[in-house]
Amino acid sequence: MKVLFVGPTLYGEVAGGRLDRAPELRCRGPARQGDIARAVLDGATAIGLVDGRYEDVAAPWHKEILFALRYGVAVLGGASIGALRAVECAPFGMIGIGAIFEAYASGARVDDSDVAQLHAPAELDYAPLTEALVNVEATFRRLVAAGRLEARAGEALCAVARGMFFKSLTFEAVAERAGAGAAETARLLALIAEGRVDVKREDAWLLVARMRTLPAARSAAAPAWAMAEPPAWRRFLSNLRAADVSQ
Repeated sequence: MKVLFVGPTLYGEVAGGRLDRAPELRCRGPARQGDIARAVLDGATAIGLVDGRYEDVAAPWHKEILFALRYGVAVLGGASIGALRAVECAPFGMIGIGAIFEAYASGARVDDSDVAQLHAPAELDYAPLTEALVNVEATFRRLVAAGRLEARAGEALCAVARGMFFKSLTFEAVAERAGAGAAETARLLALIAEGRVDVKREDAWLLVARMRTLPAARSAAAPAWAMAEPPAWRRFLSNLRAADVSQ
């Protein structure tokens, strides 16, 4: 069983989309604390982490990833919080996928909020409500590279986007804050509609493709490190098991 935690990054692809036609992957929505460990207890052979929850509930715990790796589960991360966790857990065997992971791994990006975005609840298929900074910057830079936007204007728009709180970040809000007039705003939004770049989505599909190549079995090789199991961790696992039994 291969488990993929994904939500707004691949909006529209789970219910009735391409992932709906991928029976080898089980999509479980954005991960929160406990979800990765629960997937291991459920028998997962591979886990792909793209989206996660981090504000209204506790975020996926690094310890859960180590728990999965310890028991031979391949763990991949990319595109969003998955890229962040992959950078942090790469020394233990987590596999990072995509350009966003590479940017964090190299130090080109350091702020977690660069991949953050608001989204709707599960009932609305986790529809994205804001844009992630990584997508905004990539879009303006591609428009500059294509000659559709002047370099100075593109960098100014990127600077405006970087100064905004992620919960308010949309292309419309960037244009408004940049002080563009009505005509210029309309022209800019038309350009964006034609040339928007979704780096998060591209990286997520790379992760999905990599997951499909993985064997449907856990690795028998023991890691070169030992995982400490303090009382708090043992209680955490015990509570997960008890919750699963009661459901």
